[in-house]
Amino acid sequence: MSETPRAPALQRAPARGRVGKRTRRIAWLAPALLMLPGAALFAVVVLSSAVQSLWISLHDWDGFGGMRWVGLGNYAELWRDPAFRVSLRNNLVWFGMFMLAPPLGLALALATSQPIAGFRTMRSLFYLPLVLSSVTVGVIFSWIYVPDYGLLAQIWELWGGVAPAPLSSERWVTPAIALAALWPQVAFAMVLYMAGLTTLDAEQIGAARIEGARGWSLLWHVVLPQLRPVTLVAFAIAALGSLNSFDMVSVMTKGGPYGSSSVLAWQMFEQSISSYRMGYGAAIATVILLLSSAFITLYVRRMVRP
Repeated sequence: MSETPRAPALQRAPARGRVGKRTRRIAWLAPALLMLPGAALFAVVVLSSAVQSLWISLHDWDGFGGMRWVGLGNYAELWRDPAFRVSLRNNLVWFGMFMLAPPLGLALALATSQPIAGFRTMRSLFYLPLVLSSVTVGVIFSWIYVPDYGLLAQIWELWGGVAPAPLSSERWVTPAIALAALWPQVAFAMVLYMAGLTTLDAEQIGAARIEGARGWSLLWHVVLPQLRPVTLVAFAIAALGSLNSFDMVSVMTKGGPYGSSSVLAWQMFEQSISSYRMGYGAAIATVILLLSSAFITLYVRRMVRP
């Protein structure tokens, strides 16, 4: 009885190849299904709101009646508005001061990670601002800045000087508020770097020490390159946090004195809610969105860069 001849291996290979290609085609299905709920929520909550805000910014609208098309009129008014330039300049001050958060957070993380008695307690004290709300931090620093009995006034009086009133000074009010907001931002950066320090390659550090690397050389050439992802995250969050400054301004000065501490988020609220100029407020919101998108784009480009 003759046996049925088997198909040569070369004839079966294309079938396996087709199965492999089919498997690769559907391999994206599982991650796509996992990302779908988050993507849908992002599209509904963020993208649709951004598009609606952009549409409103092209109209003159008080929030109740009909909308009147003005095109780029609100943006042209922004360009000529001195209050907008003050708010934008103040946000740049916030941005500059918030860029101090990552290096200060790294310094605190390195200091409190040393095996020295009492440093764990210090770490808890530095972590304290993260469990406080922004409103609480604003109230605390408002008390500190009180020129009659505040902590700053008492320190100043120890040197025989006149107690300053930074919240009443058009020159110093914005740095004073940004300094208050910098306190929890430094604590957040410290937590990020503390987590990053636990992922360092001990063998690489040991090899660097054998080669004679110590102190600043070890930190700059060995530790910081391994902390690059954490550093990018810390700077990106600090940059975005400099635009999210509404609550501190609202609690401490409400944009005063004479609008000198106003920022973009506060001016957007003031124009939209207090002055019923929804279109003008939406134009400011669009500017904030564009600035945030620029920071996010730079962050993503640095993250994907090899």
